[in-house]
Amino acid sequence: MTVTVLPSEPATPASFDSRAFRNALGCFATGVAVVTAQGPDGKLMGLTVNSFSSVSLEPPLVLWSLAATSPNLEGFQRASHYAVNVLALDQEALSNHFATRQEDKFSGIQWSPGLGGAPLLPGCHARFEVRNEFHYPGGDHLIFIGHVERFTAHPEATPLLFHGGRYRQLAP
Repeated sequence: MTVTVLPSEPATPASFDSRAFRNALGCFATGVAVVTAQGPDGKLMGLTVNSFSSVSLEPPLVLWSLAATSPNLEGFQRASHYAVNVLALDQEALSNHFATRQEDKFSGIQWSPGLGGAPLLPGCHARFEVRNEFHYPGGDHLIFIGHVERFTAHPEATPLLFHGGRYRQLAP
């Protein structure tokens, strides 16, 4: 077992090991989702995230975060809605596809329009159609909090998980 003790004073860039911090965060298993939106200019956007989380049941709020350096940041900020497509185990290739930088991520990808034109991907474990409401700076990311207006779930599907830098699955 490895234990890292952080200094009692706030970390400085020279004393804080960002790679070790990232590895420690990887100890928390998460689901995998593709967040999609249609910008005000009609451009479709999508990217793989594992930063998705529930915030509140009443009202129904969820959050996710996007790197401040993302070329899609302004588009996601200005979109009226976005969709959180929670991936099923058999959608690892879809996760990898949306994790890459390419001009048209939707070329050859099946989807249907959701609220605000946000692309809904088929075969997902769950999908949330979300009204884009709040944005908060969070270090090198922007945190999006939105109001869920519609959702579907297929609890019988097995979720795609991410842990320790790799895809995982639940044990039977």
